[in-house]
Amino acid sequence: MNSPIKVAVIGAGWYATQYHIPVLASRADVVLDGVSRRNAAELERIRSHFGFAFAAEDYHQVLARKPDVVVVASPHHMHYEQCMAALDAGAHVLCEKPMTLDPAHAWALVARAREVGRNLVLANGYHYLPGIAEVRQALLESAVGRLEHVSCSFVSATRAVFEGDVGMARWQTHFCRPARATWQDPAQGGGFAYGQLSHSIALTLWLTGLDACAVSAHNYLVGGIDLCNAASILCSDGAVVSLSGAAALPEGQRALLRLLITGTAGVMEVELDRDRAVLHRHDGNNRQFSVEPGQWIYNCDGPVHAVIDMANGAQTNLAPGDIGAATVSTIAALLASARGGGASVVVSRSDSLGVDPIAR
Repeated sequence: MNSPIKVAVIGAGWYATQYHIPVLASRADVVLDGVSRRNAAELERIRSHFGFAFAAEDYHQVLARKPDVVVVASPHHMHYEQCMAALDAGAHVLCEKPMTLDPAHAWALVARAREVGRNLVLANGYHYLPGIAEVRQALLESAVGRLEHVSCSFVSATRAVFEGDVGMARWQTHFCRPARATWQDPAQGGGFAYGQLSHSIALTLWLTGLDACAVSAHNYLVGGIDLCNAASILCSDGAVVSLSGAAALPEGQRALLRLLITGTAGVMEVELDRDRAVLHRHDGNNRQFSVEPGQWIYNCDGPVHAVIDMANGAQTNLAPGDIGAATVSTIAALLASARGGGASVVVSRSDSLGVDPIAR
């Protein structure tokens, strides 16, 4: 039997306490060793409630205990420093999305994880929903032939997250509530692009294997915060991606996430909000993927289980660091293009930042 996996959580706020930590606590092979966040009173409340062995506001003290796995769920702008420190401490790392705000930082984390032989997993829960990997495998095996165009639209019930003082009503009943600046300060990655498109861009890149190289985009802003994004992306092999998103659904409704993936052999429809994936081929070899009702309702349990399994020797990473870094690079180019009136902006790629490209 494998030894228990010592886990530390850095940035134990709203999402970690509501989702990540309960999943960790449900596993018999996990020891909740260390926890860190700002605010001593909140930290002690979390430590005692979940049964962590140790707590400190200084995350370096948590890392000094040499955890096997570190979950970084702090505000976006803190991810780079804390993930790098966790990798340097010898831990496998689960990082909340977006991975970082600076593409160079993201690719540096990818390189460091490879150097120290540790897994870097992004909290992209869509990748781990049952049956999604089967859709990806079909696409990578040329189900639609050579990819030519992808359309991805993502609309979620998050307007109250990115705008105003109220916040989502459901937060009022959660163990912790996030600070407004986490989601509404552009300097800290506030806005729909980092907060939500980080889901749909990562899923698009992971499903298709496409490599974004230039972006032209426009955003709809309220008070300096992007609530809607629309972008045209050119990929390295000539394929084009139409990407859009908005914080627009009424609270409590399931996010609309839909992709149309076209190629020389046909079209794939992937509608996660409808639990539906269908392949239409020119040769008539069509396919309806088997998806049960509700099977693709979003949750982030998969990445949490995955990083523990990897610490136990598993090899499969469905949300790897290079996808996280490519996502950050795409978002950074999208925001830069929008600030420049829609002018095309080159996407920072691994090879341009001195990182060996990683095959997806």
